[in-house]
Formats: sequence, structure tokens, C-alpha cells
Amino acid sequence: MSRNLILGALLSSLVVLAALVSFFWTPYDHTAINVPAKLQSPNGTNWLGTDQIGRDIFSMIMVGARTSIAVAFVAVGIGIGFGIPLGLWAAANKGGWTDEIIMRGNDLIFAFPSLVIAILITAIFGAGAVNAIIAIGIFNIPVFARVTRGGALSLWEREFILAARVAGKGRARISIEHILPNIANLLIVQVTIQFSLGILAEAALSYVGLGAQPPTPSWGRMLADAQTLVSIAPHMALVPGCAIIITVLGLNLMGDGLRDWLDPRLRLART
Repeated sequence: MSRNLILGALLSSLVVLAALVSFFWTPYDHTAINVPAKLQSPNGTNWLGTDQIGRDIFSMIMVGARTSIAVAFVAVGIGIGFGIPLGLWAAANKGGWTDEIIMRGNDLIFAFPSLVIAILITAIFGAGAVNAIIAIGIFNIPVFARVTRGGALSLWEREFILAARVAGKGRARISIEHILPNIANLLIVQVTIQFSLGILAEAALSYVGLGAQPPTPSWGRMLADAQTLVSIAPHMALVPGCAIIITVLGLNLMGDGLRDWLDPRLRLART
């Protein structure tokens, strides 16, 4: 097992643990306002300091972790639930009108980044975490569809697939029983990548006010609140920024390690 996988799993587990613990315990109520204690640097009472209205930043970071993880998790789930079946369907009908429609639909979605989609959705339904999930999820669908189609196409001409077709199995059954298990490693790695991108996307949407709304903490909105106070209280920007960096770094390292672990050829090439 590679060092990247171990380190990535440790960093990711740390963030997930903080999110889980926040359901039962935080040092302080993350919504509690204590104006006399505002803008305090990290100290023995408030381990990571306080913000502009005296809220405990450590508590907000813990609750913000579950916000980011929940948004990214559901958004990636949307991408998996719709993208993988579409990719398998397109690969099974390579060159046909179904394949063409799915791929051109993917190109259309790729033309609009998740931030633009979020702005459109927000203009209709209003800002919020649910709309951020929908926007990021829609953007994940073509990603998983393309990865699935690319991996499946490389298998459709293999001997064991031809044998399954000779045995009378239909395209749908072959896709589920033979294609999907053989591209599972590729999809697992892609999940970790998209999860890290989902964390970044959620932070970006919250930064511009389109993500989770107050009083729910969000790392992106914490950065937005801190941008005018960097010279006075730099910890307000450094703490959520480091939380985002640690989370994304951990997921990327874990994805890189999983890719090496699941593909022996890559592991041998690096040794």
C-alpha cells in the first residue's frame, strides 16, 4: 500500500471524524455570539480564535466540515446515479443515435461550469445548500458518463465480452455483469477526484453567497467573511483555508494511491 494512499486516508479520516463528532459535540455552540470576545487569536479558551461577532471558529470548522462533506457526497451520488448508466448505455450503442445524443448532451453541460449552473438555479429557486448540490451534481453527470463510456469502450471488443454475446446475453446484462465490475477501479478513483472537486465547488459557491446560508457554517462563506479582516485577524482566513487544503489534499492523495493500488501496471512503473 502506497504512502500516498495511507496519508490521504489519514487526512480524509481526520476531516470525516471532525464532521461526525460535530453532531454530538463542539467546544461551543457554533451559532453563539459573544461580541466582547470577537476577533481573538487562537488561545486556550478558543483554540482557533473567534470571528468578527465572537463565534468560536473551531466549532464552525467542525460543523462546516459536515456541510462540505454532505454537499459533495450527495452531488457525487447524483453524478454516479445518472452518469454511470448513461456512460454504459452510450458505450453499448457506440456510433448509434443514442451514443450521439448522450455525448452531445454531455458537451452541452460541460459548456456551463457548476458556478454558472448554480447562478441560473439560484435565480429561479433562491440560494441554498440544496441548489448547490443540484448544480454540482448536474456537472458531475457528464464527468462520470465520459469516464464510464471510455472505460467500457475498451472492453467491448475483448474476448470475454464476445463470448458473453455468443452465449446470448443482451447489451444491458453484459454492461452490468461484465463491463461495470471491470471498470470499477477506474470509477472508484474518479469518485475520490470528484469528491475533492465537490468540496472546492461547495466552498466557491458559498464564497459568492450561493451555497449554505446562515446560520449554517460553511468554509467558503467563512473565507468571504474574513477577506476584509485579513490584516486584523488573519486566522479567520487561514483556518478555513487550511481546512479546505487538508481535505482536498487528502482526497487527491487517496485517489492517487488508489489508482496505483488498483492498477498494478502503474505501481510497477513507479518502482
